[in-house]
This record gives sequence, C-alpha cells and structure tokens, in this order.
Amino acid sequence: MDIILREDVKGLGYKNDIVKVKAGYGRNYLIPRGVAILASKSNRKMINENIRQAAHKAEKLLKDAQSIAERMGEMVLEIKTKAGESGKIFGSITATQAAEALSAKGFDIERKKITVPRDIKQIGDHSAVIDLHKNVHHKIILRVVTE
Repeated sequence: MDIILREDVKGLGYKNDIVKVKAGYGRNYLIPRGVAILASKSNRKMINENIRQAAHKAEKLLKDAQSIAERMGEMVLEIKTKAGESGKIFGSITATQAAEALSAKGFDIERKKITVPRDIKQIGDHSAVIDLHKNVHHKIILRVVTE
C-alpha cells in the first residue's frame, strides 16, 4: 500500500514522502491518526503542487539547518549524573537530558530530533545524532561525568 506522509514519522519517512507500508499499518494506524493519506492519483498531484510551492521555504529551512550544524561544530555536551564507584550510572542518559544540555548551550532542539543509539549507562563519551533536517544530520558527543 502506498501512502503519502503528512508529517515526519521516525523510521518511516518525512513529510510529503510517498512510502510503501503494509496495508494494516496504513489503514488502521497512520491514516486514522491523520499522519498519512492514501497515495491516489489526485492526492499525488496535490502533494506535487504543494512541494513545488514550498520549494523556497524548504531551501531556507535547509540553509538554517546547515548553519546550526556549522555553529555546533564538534560539540561535546557534558551531562552530570550520579554514578557508582564502578562507573555505572543510576538510571540512563536519555534524549531529554541531551536536549536540556543543548538548551543550556543556546540551541533549542526538540528531544524527538535527538537519537541516542543505545542506552547510556556508563561514565564516559558517547555519541548521539541530531536530525536537524531531512538531509542534515549532525553528530555530537555526550560526555557523561559524575556530579
């Protein structure tokens, strides 16, 4: 089943993308929630027209995302947490804590756009990826230290 996404769906695609999904997932989850519409001939024409009209706006968003990535550079975010003597922390470091650390540095990034590849449960340096735009992904280092 082909559908057109009306908003970004993590792991599936971005807004206005035409993606192929299983029929049940499309009919029972994506379409009723308003996340997607059926990719009929008329809907494809409508989306193509919307994409054409939004080209200038998309170009500006891409430039903004690239400038943010350049300003971040090789950023290292220091996150303080409680830990045991073996270096194992209590709980884990999440995207929410990374977003708060970014906010403290002057970057207002939503936690949903930050991907921490695995659970961080040790003191040390770990990497995370920020999805600034459909084509701009920036890698940062999360340095976890004890309080």
